[in-house]
Amino acid sequence: MRVPLSWLRDFAPFDADPAELAATLSRLGLVVEGVERVGEGLDQVVVARVLETLPHPRADRVQLVDVDAGDGVVRVVAGAFNFGPGDLVPLVRPGARLPGGLEIGRREVRGEWSDGMLCSGAELRLSDDHSGILVLPTEAPIGAPLAEALGIRPDVVFDVEVTPNRPDALCMAGVARDLAASLGLPFAVPEPPPVDGPGDPGVTVVVDSPDLCPRFTATRLDGVGIGPSPAWLATRLTLAGMRPINNVVDVSNYVMLELGQPNHPYDLDRLPGHGLLVRRAAEGETLVTLDEVERRLSFDDCLICDAEGAPVGIGGIMGGASSEISATTGTVLLEAAWFSPLAIARTSKRLALRTEASIRFERGVDPAGTERSVARFCQLAAEAASATPTGAMLDVRSDVPSPKRVVVRTSRVNAVLGTALSAEDVAGYLEPIGFSSAAGAGAPGDLTVDIPTWRPDCEREIDVVEEVARHHGYDRVARTLPLTAAVDGGLSPYQRDRRRVREVLVGAGLSEAWSNSFLAPDDLARAGLPTDAVRVENPLAQEESVLRTSLLPGLLRALVTNQAHRNPDVALFEIGHVFLPPPAEVELPREPEHLALALAGRPATEATALWRRLVDSLALETVKFEPTTAPGLHPTRTASLHAGAIRLGVLGEVDPDVLAAHSLAAPVGWFEVDMGATLAAPRRPRVYRPVSRYPSADIDLAFVVEDGVAAADIELTLRSAGAELLEDLWLFDVFQGPQLGEGRRSLAYRLRFAALDHTLDEDELAAARTRCIKAVESAFRASLRG
Repeated sequence: MRVPLSWLRDFAPFDADPAELAATLSRLGLVVEGVERVGEGLDQVVVARVLETLPHPRADRVQLVDVDAGDGVVRVVAGAFNFGPGDLVPLVRPGARLPGGLEIGRREVRGEWSDGMLCSGAELRLSDDHSGILVLPTEAPIGAPLAEALGIRPDVVFDVEVTPNRPDALCMAGVARDLAASLGLPFAVPEPPPVDGPGDPGVTVVVDSPDLCPRFTATRLDGVGIGPSPAWLATRLTLAGMRPINNVVDVSNYVMLELGQPNHPYDLDRLPGHGLLVRRAAEGETLVTLDEVERRLSFDDCLICDAEGAPVGIGGIMGGASSEISATTGTVLLEAAWFSPLAIARTSKRLALRTEASIRFERGVDPAGTERSVARFCQLAAEAASATPTGAMLDVRSDVPSPKRVVVRTSRVNAVLGTALSAEDVAGYLEPIGFSSAAGAGAPGDLTVDIPTWRPDCEREIDVVEEVARHHGYDRVARTLPLTAAVDGGLSPYQRDRRRVREVLVGAGLSEAWSNSFLAPDDLARAGLPTDAVRVENPLAQEESVLRTSLLPGLLRALVTNQAHRNPDVALFEIGHVFLPPPAEVELPREPEHLALALAGRPATEATALWRRLVDSLALETVKFEPTTAPGLHPTRTASLHAGAIRLGVLGEVDPDVLAAHSLAAPVGWFEVDMGATLAAPRRPRVYRPVSRYPSADIDLAFVVEDGVAAADIELTLRSAGAELLEDLWLFDVFQGPQLGEGRRSLAYRLRFAALDHTLDEDELAAARTRCIKAVESAFRASLRG
């Protein structure tokens, strides 16, 4: 939200440096994402009247514009079409500079010369609006400097990020209240005179759906003269990022930005029955809104209708085109209401229609602030449009939220924050932001706190504690450790093991990846996985509407990205949660944490070697491989991983069809395991093993076996036969071919032998080799491959 400093000064005397004010707002949680100085560098921008617009003879997207700045006709080429003859616009002539320092020169555009430039609000650094040329109020004198004509003084605009839990900060008064409280400055909201009129307003208000609209008010104003807004009002709206339209609509927007209460003015003469009716929409009913789009509505939507029941607006979101304010409007019926936040959020999301009004209503406006907002509208409408209220405000209300009261224990505040505040300190932080307090009837230090109606986010004691923390200052809260048994603040065993896993894989040359938990349904199918997944009811993007059941789709996408950046041999791993659909009798999905790695251009044997390295590092006991098939993986190069009877995951290569669907070359080594099950598996004792000082010797043995013989079983046999001389072994090659015979394959192992007290001689190596060969041949009917 754009917040002009000059507007904040209507509520409190903010004289500090803008950088200091920005830092204070950020400390309060109203993070300032940018500070913009406006109104500087406008001395070379003048007011010009548009005399004529002509089509460009050789370009459709620009037009020729003749303007007069008081010293003769000037022709410029403009790329906007939101203005016409008679409008006043800002002109920068050749040789002058824009506020950002860009010098304007005479230039040729497709054969036509442009002697200057017409500017948007964004180009003048007056607003974010770059959709068209800034059209100025009609009273601006031709030829005058723009800053003088608009009454613009140098100002500062803060770009404030307002989080969803702070609806009160979606207006200037709310931001000023927080800032003034933090700086210890007096704060006051101007009180407009109450709405009063000479007699009966002659309008009716009926609310048929109080559950959607618990409070609805209507105020009639006569003698309205439609025209441009005063320069000061138009300028403030522009600085706040809104485009001035006419005096009545501008006053409506001004009140919303100032006090946070959205409102809507209707042309009363275009409302049949001279009244308003609030009801639910009929299923399939339609309405053309102010943006000239026909909206199809449902039973859950709130409609504002004329007295005869015809829709004239979608409650809390946008008015209809049939009763909008126009140049002929003479009588206005002002609507100001309190709508159910959930109803507004539901309708806004379903219609994909988010407006300044819906953003405020769905977060919660002040149900007790309607009178002040209506009075402020009448005050400004009288000044800007000569409007006069006729009768008092009509007010129909039912179950409007009432103010909340909570007990706040000073002891609890200090326990949560680690502070030593007194009850007076707590009250001192709360009073300036509207939280009145008094000594409670409980223990000493207890306070009874009345939560203001403009803070619907505060409902419990802990919410008030957060307010104390914000204004005490998070930077002043000392860091302390909780009083638990683990006072050293160390990692849990699971966290230590997970960190060890990362260290081992990074040390092996892999890079850690992070992929999105949200997927498109066809992402699972492209990865060869079942499409039965947890669906998200309100996805951030419709193309990412399911939760991942495996890390495979995300890592495949990472491989594709790396391949597109000429990094085809990347080796990645990821640790992250997957989401498994629950059984019928269970409500929530399981969310186990998985570990997966993807090795582009490398076979399953390399994934196996990395898995073995992890097993050794974690000292896992009796981890076995069993041939299997798994979705998304190679039908004949996949094994399941087990620790005893517990299945940990799968290892192998990605299915070539899956790789082809992603335009990736085979092979891609892969494994994916359940981290919780893996780290909970039985561990073998960590026993000190002396390191031999003598050289080791490697022997390679390749055995031809039936396809059904597991490589892990052969490994166990080799380890037993090698006995104490076998220091290590690993599978380094798997081969299949017609020369081996149908249903047979070759498994090649490298065995490393060493003795602790001497160098092995040839006889010892030969004996160990023979024992290993005979053991495998006997156990698996294997033959040694030459």
